[in-house]
Amino acid sequence: MAQTQPVVPTDSIAAAAARLRKAAATGVPTVPVRDLIGRDDIQAAYAVQTLLAAERIEAGATVVGRKIGLTSAAVQQQLGVDQPDFGVLFDDMEYADGSAVPADAILQPRVEAEIAFVLKADLAEGPLDRAQVRKAVDHAVAALEICGSRVAGWDISFGDTVADNASAGGYVLGTRQVPLTDFDPVAAEMIMTIDGETVSTGNGAACLGDPVNALVWLARQARDLGSPLRTGQVVLSGALGPMRPVTPGDAVQATVTGLGTVSVTFS
Repeated sequence: MAQTQPVVPTDSIAAAAARLRKAAATGVPTVPVRDLIGRDDIQAAYAVQTLLAAERIEAGATVVGRKIGLTSAAVQQQLGVDQPDFGVLFDDMEYADGSAVPADAILQPRVEAEIAFVLKADLAEGPLDRAQVRKAVDHAVAALEICGSRVAGWDISFGDTVADNASAGGYVLGTRQVPLTDFDPVAAEMIMTIDGETVSTGNGAACLGDPVNALVWLARQARDLGSPLRTGQVVLSGALGPMRPVTPGDAVQATVTGLGTVSVTFS
């Protein structure tokens, strides 16, 4: 992505951020922001995301990684884009495996199962090709992403979701940590259940053909934007199957072959 100033006026960027900020603070979803920044203006959308992320950091939050979204060809087609997007993971977004998420913690929650990668080396220099990126991974782990939208009814375009931190809400990591020498992300099969009923299935190939491809894409985008991936950071590589809405009382569990299970409940 080229680092150019958005053609959208600065006051429109600020107004879009204000809508999303208010929704997050009040718990009341907002109307979409695409009237202010456009449906698919990548630069404007990330400008809003960056502004809101900077405010969270200034307020004391710590960046612990990234999440990748729109890794499914079907979802990309639905939103009229030809590339994934990404958002920022903060320390206050993590929930322990098997824990409960308060009902009011995440707006309009939906859950999807993923493979997460934890890094043991920076991805800031070099070609950032598959070989380098794989070598930088300490381990893979089963993960649940709790997506949340500050936009009412999930009425989102590409611009809306990117501005809204790629609809990030929270995440849960499993406890089984497996190096890539012992795990093939493409071959992984996923089953996600809610209250014991299967609601989503998929595999590693559903994530850009290979979750490592998603990590390569992100590593390059993050470096190009001046905020490269760093040692110890977590990367949620993208959904292995369809995401599903959840309501208070739901118990969600995902099983990823080779990585075991990960679960969370909603109180």
